[in-house]
Amino acid sequence: MRYLPHTEEDIAEMLQMTGASSLDDLFSSIPEACRRKTDLRLPGPLTEWELNDVMAALAQSMAVAPQYKVFLGAGSYEHHIPASVSYLLGRSEFSTSYTPYQPEISQGTLQALFEYQTFAAFLLGMDVANASLYDGASALAEALLMAARVSRLKKVAVSGLIHPLYRRVIRTYLEPAEFEIIELPFLADGRTDLSKLEGVEGLGAVAIQSPNFFGCIEDLSAVGNLTRDTQTLFITSFTEPLAYGLYKSPGSQGADISCGEGQSFGIPQSYGGPTLGMLACLKRYVRSMPGRLVGMTEDMDGKRGFVLTLATREQHIRREKATSNICTNSSLCAVTAAMYLASLGGTGIRELARLNYDKSEYLKKELRKAGFKIPFAAATFNEFVVEFPPGVETVYQSLIDRKVVAGLPLAPYYPRLPNHYLLCVTETKTKKDIDALVSQLKGWFVKRG
Repeated sequence: MRYLPHTEEDIAEMLQMTGASSLDDLFSSIPEACRRKTDLRLPGPLTEWELNDVMAALAQSMAVAPQYKVFLGAGSYEHHIPASVSYLLGRSEFSTSYTPYQPEISQGTLQALFEYQTFAAFLLGMDVANASLYDGASALAEALLMAARVSRLKKVAVSGLIHPLYRRVIRTYLEPAEFEIIELPFLADGRTDLSKLEGVEGLGAVAIQSPNFFGCIEDLSAVGNLTRDTQTLFITSFTEPLAYGLYKSPGSQGADISCGEGQSFGIPQSYGGPTLGMLACLKRYVRSMPGRLVGMTEDMDGKRGFVLTLATREQHIRREKATSNICTNSSLCAVTAAMYLASLGGTGIRELARLNYDKSEYLKKELRKAGFKIPFAAATFNEFVVEFPPGVETVYQSLIDRKVVAGLPLAPYYPRLPNHYLLCVTETKTKKDIDALVSQLKGWFVKRG
């Protein structure tokens, strides 16, 4: 249950209704000897999440099992969710809404999705966004199919630093359709090697993730320059869209299509789903875009209204003309993202992105000071790779036993990177949490050394 404090006006109105002149008068029936004479010893003003931490600490003192401290991102991120989002999302108008086929009775749902599209297009620097897809992986696969429809070419280049699971989904989508997939290797600084694009002919699309799976920021403008005035469409992917509150948007760097995962925007991790597939593009490609698109129009009286428009699904048009077999979207997740972005606003998104960056950089600096190697020199956002000494597997398991998850081991995905771990820090981690992690890691390796 959320605590909503009363304003002075609220208190005055309630006192008037009860006939009491003051709060003391209201409690006059309680003997004076039973009343507290001094103020409660309460801490100073706290944010909603700081107060949650205080309550969690009190709960732990009462023998409740402690929560894990998870320094893990890799496509799913722990962020605070404002109470406004949780409250609004519980309203039946949103949580029970169905496909808005009839605009006459679906204006609320349609407007909410239109607002989401507006936020998504603005954040990604694109002209238009659809009303969402299933998740980041399917959004990227659909973007590559979209690029093939536009370019009429079935050869695509995909960065090896795109999320490994996304690349699996790409192959599931494209290989049965006989696409040629070129995988781009990575450089020593943790970014994609673009030199492999030189001399490649008949390329329909190039897909780059930024921040990439190592957390590094790619040089998107360089890719934009390579694909400009060619048939090749430039697709940017992402798993952490909050990064664009701090870094330049994909559209401003020459991207034709931008797509990825929107889970960071107010959607709980929920053991892996449901999540939100975001997809936006330049206006000239809108008729090749998969999924739903909500448009704004005016009725005969000049009042604005919202409708599904440019429907390219096989349910609406001839199957051979359909752009995709995507038959629905993550509407509730899209509305959640709209609520989250509206709650924070432009200034809030920038400040939150900066906070994530600063906390990540603090952990990176402290690990360096402790003697651990940061192998990739490229700039990062809220996650990065650290190389630990041999024997880290034992230490990693020992930390898990202590309710600390110290990142994701990269060896299963990149065999040439043994002892490399991907660590993530968001606003949910305090300086105390970060210092404790560094101290524990340093203590284990010093003890073993």
